Amino acid sequence: MNEATLLNRCRIVLIAPPLATAERICAAFEGGDIASLILPDNGMDDAAFQAFAEKIVPVAQAAGIAVIIAGDSRIAGRVHADGIHVEANRQELAETIERVADKMMVGAGGAKTRDDALGLGEARPDYMFFGRFGYDNKPEPHPRNLSLGQWWAQMIQIPCIVMAGSELASVETVAATGAEFVALSSAVFADGLDPRAQVAAANALLDETAPRFED
Repeated sequence: MNEATLLNRCRIVLIAPPLATAERICAAFEGGDIASLILPDNGMDDAAFQAFAEKIVPVAQAAGIAVIIAGDSRIAGRVHADGIHVEANRQELAETIERVADKMMVGAGGAKTRDDALGLGEARPDYMFFGRFGYDNKPEPHPRNLSLGQWWAQMIQIPCIVMAGSELASVETVAATGAEFVALSSAVFADGLDPRAQVAAANALLDETAPRFED
């Protein structure tokens, strides 16, 4: 996670949704504090995904935003991303961390239960993600993700990201769990929304309502 701006509260992680243009994604960076951006391939082939990432990575990094490529360490290396997001079993996650940890951060996702999460946590990823890309189609976050995030934040030192809902106000619900990061996708990038304004509004909500972490 990017620590260039040290805010003592839950911070935003953006997830690029399918069909979002590089221009709309980069526009979001102007809305204020963003810890990182996760880029899934969203069905693109390798060449298209790499070209897409190459447009975004330098702009994000210039804004102090860490870029995480979902799933493909080769493309992450080619575009000079800051990390990769892995959804795999514990052994595969551990192997990935061993292979690339000296080059980039590795985050983990895919846990649906506490046991899943603890197993992945044994590999010591840089963060744990609770949620699924593209499933933020209801106003509120999924109750399971909120429950897992709250339990993890209370018990484990590895930071966690919890997927918000489609309504911007859901950042408040995620922050209340104690999670270090809230992931936003459709609440920022849905048709008709201004990504910059949405990020600014989300930061304002977090400034006003998010619990402060202990120093």
